Formats: sequence, C-alpha cells, structure tokens
Amino acid sequence: QVQLVESGGGLVQAGGSLRLTCAASGSISTNHAMAWYRQAPGKQRELVATITTFTGFRSTNYPDSVKGRFTISRDDAKNTVYLQMNSLKPEDTAVYYCNYKSLGSITRPDVWGQGTQVTVSS
Repeated sequence: QVQLVESGGGLVQAGGSLRLTCAASGSISTNHAMAWYRQAPGKQRELVATITTFTGFRSTNYPDSVKGRFTISRDDAKNTVYLQMNSLKPEDTAVYYCNYKSLGSITRPDVWGQGTQVTVSS
C-alpha cells in the first residue's frame, strides 16, 4: 500500500519560491504517475503538474497557469517527488496535494497526501 507524506508549504511573498516534497512509501508500480494538485477556497481541485513513467519513458506536463514557473521532479532512490515553485503569485495560494496513480495491469485506487498549505502574500 502506497502512502504519501507531504511537507514544504508555508507563507511567502509574491515573487518568492517554495519547494514542496512528497515522500512515498510502499510498492510503486513500474508504470505510474505522480502529480501535484491544488485547491483554493471556493474553487475546484486543479492539476498543476504530473510526472509519468510508462514503459520506461518519463514525461512531465503542466497547465498554462504554471508553465515556466513550476517544475515537478523526483528522486527515484528516495521515492520522493518535488514541486519547485518559482515566481509565486497570490493566485497560487491553495492547499497543495500529492497524488499517486498506478498505471499497472490491475486497477488500484489513487493515493493522496494530506495536503500542505501554500500562502502567497501580495
């Protein structure tokens, strides 16, 4: 059973940077996706970054709202995923969640972290 533990949230000024960490434990499928989502008050949960490993090929994807500012990466040896957030804006304020999705031959439920608050002041 995969478990995710998040850290790194906090309060920063606009234009600043934060690095979120998601430490995974358990059996990670060879084919899988890790992602960061965020949810601001009164808004739907929004995908902000994905990093996918499929048949040995690794890819990343970002929505336009964060392209050029956010970078998702991972340390395979540590089973840890990072979200480097630069040039932060007040509209980036949200609770950020780590997500794991198995892409194996059998269906398994997604796994979510507990969330970490990111607040960007004007």
